[in-house]
Amino acid sequence: MGGIVIALIVNGLALFAAVQVVPGMKLDWEQSPLTLLAVAAIFAIVNTFLRPIVNLLTLPVRLVTLGLVGIVINVVMLLVVAYVSGQLGLPFTISGWPEGPFKLDVIVTAFLASLVISVVSTIVSLVLRGTRLVVPGI
Repeated sequence: MGGIVIALIVNGLALFAAVQVVPGMKLDWEQSPLTLLAVAAIFAIVNTFLRPIVNLLTLPVRLVTLGLVGIVINVVMLLVVAYVSGQLGLPFTISGWPEGPFKLDVIVTAFLASLVISVVSTIVSLVLRGTRLVVPGI
């Protein structure tokens, strides 16, 4: 049970940071803070169940590209979260998508947001688990 709570906290903080930092990311959670929790739960479910399947299927390509396909997978997972949120009526959009047209700016915004989410979730996970971040040479 504790792992689920930690995953929700990490995903919620990472999504909140991405919405605050990346232009084009919109999550209207001020009216109901449960909206942020709901989108974080969708994000956690997608990462828990869908990501391992996609990682397994793309393993040969990941090996050839030295893991760079992982960035594409992160973008796709974020787009899946936006799509599912839109289907559930949650106000989470990436450059107006899924309500608006799917253009290049949607992919660029999702790419930038996935970078922010990766960095923030790594830092928050380290802090919540009590692991020290060791920087060589310092």
